[in-house]
Amino acid sequence: MKTNGVRVLDGLNIAYELREYEVDIEDLSAETAAQKIGLPPEQVFKTLVARGDRTGIILAVIPGNAQLNLKALAPLSGNRKVETVALKEVQPLTGYIRGGVTTLACKKDYPVFVDELIEIYDVVSVSAGKRGLQILLAPSDYIQAVKGIVGAISQEKT
Repeated sequence: MKTNGVRVLDGLNIAYELREYEVDIEDLSAETAAQKIGLPPEQVFKTLVARGDRTGIILAVIPGNAQLNLKALAPLSGNRKVETVALKEVQPLTGYIRGGVTTLACKKDYPVFVDELIEIYDVVSVSAGKRGLQILLAPSDYIQAVKGIVGAISQEKT
């Protein structure tokens, strides 16, 4: 199954593996996706859409078992303040629906900020741009593909 995200990786000659799983529309969490593809939730990275007061729209990629630390993301992204966008804005901004948002082949080339925990794994999983489809790849390849800026932007869920 070729999504636009997969086509981006193909164009960059980046090796990856696709894993499909059955979607539960009532539970689109990264933790559930992780369980269904056989990885721990901390290895399945989710993409969140945020808006900075200086830069506008930015994408944040964090472990599936964590939450975004907005105070840490702000200075890393060159902002004083950052907030996540309303769910109704996600699809118009990215072209993707909740549960299928990916930094690969977004509607626009938004700046991407990736949590530093990505670097401790040999393989991570990110959305392929479609609910029920994950891309497994090397973190360094992912960071290169999305031109990601790495920093400490996640925290434990409260």
